[in-house]
Amino acid sequence: MRFPSDDELMAGPNAFGDARIEVEPDAADPEADARAQIDAGLGDDTSDEVGDEAGAEPGDDEDSEDEEEYEDLEGLQDEEDADLDAFEALTSLASLREDAAATIEVPDFPEDFRAGFVSIVGRPNVGKSTLTNALVGHKIAITSGRPETTRHNIRGIVHGEGYQLVLVDTPGYHRPRTLLGKRLNDMVREALSEVDVVIFCLPADQRIGPGDQFIARELRGIKRPIIAVATKCDAVPRDRVMKHLLSIEKLGEWAAIVPVSSVEGKGVDHLREVLAQTVPLSPPLYPDGDVTDESRDTLIAEFIREAALEGVRDELPHSLAVQVEEIIERPRREGDDRPPMLDIHVNVYVERDSQKAIIIGRKGSRLKQIGTQSRAHIEELLGRRVYLDLHVRTAKDWQSDPKMLGRLGF
Repeated sequence: MRFPSDDELMAGPNAFGDARIEVEPDAADPEADARAQIDAGLGDDTSDEVGDEAGAEPGDDEDSEDEEEYEDLEGLQDEEDADLDAFEALTSLASLREDAAATIEVPDFPEDFRAGFVSIVGRPNVGKSTLTNALVGHKIAITSGRPETTRHNIRGIVHGEGYQLVLVDTPGYHRPRTLLGKRLNDMVREALSEVDVVIFCLPADQRIGPGDQFIARELRGIKRPIIAVATKCDAVPRDRVMKHLLSIEKLGEWAAIVPVSSVEGKGVDHLREVLAQTVPLSPPLYPDGDVTDESRDTLIAEFIREAALEGVRDELPHSLAVQVEEIIERPRREGDDRPPMLDIHVNVYVERDSQKAIIIGRKGSRLKQIGTQSRAHIEELLGRRVYLDLHVRTAKDWQSDPKMLGRLGF
């Protein structure tokens, strides 16, 4: 079915039916032919003979003509009804658009408001997640001195006067030895291609090494402002910080070089100001008050993994993975005004049975400690009491198993 034109819409539904009535000037008229034959002197006998030869009764032709005209009228009426439905649908759609335009409220923001995405990159354990938490003002990323603490891009949102920053905390860029490592590096590259500004973290308590130089070469092809941040400045004397800043300046070309101490909060406000001036003019990207777009299950799993990373060494930190299986709300007790307790069932994966014994500990003491430590963060996140049901499972070499990686969200 075709859509009516603007002229047809203005003419109303009746115009559609009239526009479709096509009269063929050369079409045969049976009654006119009969009258012509009578006037020519052919008489009734000829007509009777034609009728007898066809085996038709007198009046059959007239009935057939009436039926054809009736069918034509029925078809015409159907087309008129269809066009009327289309006209009413278009009218209703226009009305809905007007109502939507009247009800949508666009938040007011200054013309010079700035907002953008900021990717935080660097080697593993250079203070990226700690810096993210310090800039946001809330704990949205887990922190640990163990490698591969961050395993996915975490977004933290900073709200300021006249600006909004969406921070993307990325995994540490490293030389991959497993399929998981390759995918983590792919996450970093993807984040670099989708942001407005890049923060390159270089810890002051470590000399600039081959890994930093490799990342610096990778960043040269990024056509975006790059801010070099000297992290962990509280861990070294002031003169060491100055030497580190000079080394950073020689490493590449930067939009700015900012020393910070995320633990003590020194330099964090200045870094916010530099970022606010660097991101482009844009309306706010997230509602006011949001601090992250991470899902509930992801944050719960990360809090548990953070607690499990404490006190482990060697290859075990790499082998740990946590997945929330289900969350069940308990029935509310009579007379208890508190929110119902949540039962959270969680799987903790390791790659070997020997690692499983380390995580569980003697008579389950280590696993109990993990639950107690992570429960405080989870209850603060959810605003209610929780019961953690932790199960430690072995998934052999899951870091190189594509199916298991997909199941765990990598």
